[in-house]
Amino acid sequence: MSVVGSSSDPVVEHERTRAALRAIVPRLARLLRDAPDLGAPSGVPVWSVGDVGAHVGAVYLAYSSAFTHEFRDWESVLPPEDSPFIERITGVNAKAIGLFGAEERSHLGDFVAERGEAFLRATEGLAPHTPVVTPWYGERMALTLATATGLVLSESLLHGLDIARGGRLPWTIGPEEARLVIGQSLPAMMPLTLDAAKARGVDIAFDLAIRGGPRLAVVVRDGTATVTRDAPPLTYDCRISAAPTAFLLVAFRRTPLWKVIARGGIRAGGRKPWLAPRLSALIASP
Repeated sequence: MSVVGSSSDPVVEHERTRAALRAIVPRLARLLRDAPDLGAPSGVPVWSVGDVGAHVGAVYLAYSSAFTHEFRDWESVLPPEDSPFIERITGVNAKAIGLFGAEERSHLGDFVAERGEAFLRATEGLAPHTPVVTPWYGERMALTLATATGLVLSESLLHGLDIARGGRLPWTIGPEEARLVIGQSLPAMMPLTLDAAKARGVDIAFDLAIRGGPRLAVVVRDGTATVTRDAPPLTYDCRISAAPTAFLLVAFRRTPLWKVIARGGIRAGGRKPWLAPRLSALIASP
């Protein structure tokens, strides 16, 4: 599994992602404070609104602690040994929401606001390629700060939507926010979340063009995936043109693919356009 860099300016894009995260933190904190019933079903079928809020709190705690070292009790949430990526993340997520009891959940808005600010403050001025240790993704696993910041933004936007759906509250994911998530986090995460069993024996090259950018070459070849931003000319099997927010919601299973296609949010072309649905089938969403 590999990730190849982009010709876009990484420093500028990273700063734009930081600015988007700085704007989303107070929105998310306010949403958590306004949620009328933490026990209500959320947009995640197996979790209540409070569970989703606890998960977001755990995400903010984990990423801020990568720099502040506030949280050290990793043994309470991490598997005892390395395991397949999706199984590991599913297990960690299930345990991490238990870090927040009823009393802590009633103050999740304040918690998210404080830890979001702590993360942004601790990472101020650091280069996009600064390593961030992420043991929840795997033993000895580290991501770049640019990817980590994109992931925190992604978690905030998507789980904000889950909370809003459960509480019947307004929530929007703007196209520029979605572009930043796709450009900053998906090139690193798509290879990691590839379903290796489904990808065994597969040889497909996708040209994924997000309207307004970025553009990703996603090559799945016999159980591995390579993602390249702004790739040199390649021979693609399938070209996918997608509106940024529509693609983000389909990629993370928040909206059915057929509904987005019907609205023109995603279009397929190239030599084998019928292969387009294979992309979402091959890339898992924990």
